[in-house]
Amino acid sequence: MEGTVLAYIAGFLDGDGSIFFQLIRKNDYRLGFQIRPSVAFYQKTDNEQILVWLKEQLVSGCLRRRGTGISDYTIVEAREVQRVLKELQPHVRLKRAQVELGLEILQELPAANDPPRFLSLCRLVDEFRDLNYSKKRTVTSVLVEEHLRLRGLLKPPIHEVSEPPPTWSSAPLPMQ
Repeated sequence: MEGTVLAYIAGFLDGDGSIFFQLIRKNDYRLGFQIRPSVAFYQKTDNEQILVWLKEQLVSGCLRRRGTGISDYTIVEAREVQRVLKELQPHVRLKRAQVELGLEILQELPAANDPPRFLSLCRLVDEFRDLNYSKKRTVTSVLVEEHLRLRGLLKPPIHEVSEPPPTWSSAPLPMQ
């Protein structure tokens, strides 16, 4: 794709787009959750032709009309989100932190088969809450950690053993 086209799409993402990662409950998944990446572009339905053009350029994802007069074009497949973020990375300005964090998560995602590694990625997903000013997120790494511990998939945290507190007595101290 031409550099000017990528720069235009990156500008559109900066202005009328979103990069986000969600922790989705999946009872049929071994760890009980899925990390779902998304890149989305939004536009008034009257102007949705620009979203059709974006889909033609990026060649993945789906376009939908919401009942609110807004249409969106969203890409959720991890490999495709990773490809799009890599292509747009040099041109993104406002959402640079989201692109970098998203690429970090996506790079590690295929190897996150074990509970501790998966949980560490879930903690990175939580960072999107602050980057995107998200206040409604209810499924967080804390919930994932509780789930993994309850299922015996994650060892309990190790607490350092300290010296026991001194024993106190109500007996008077000996006189010296």
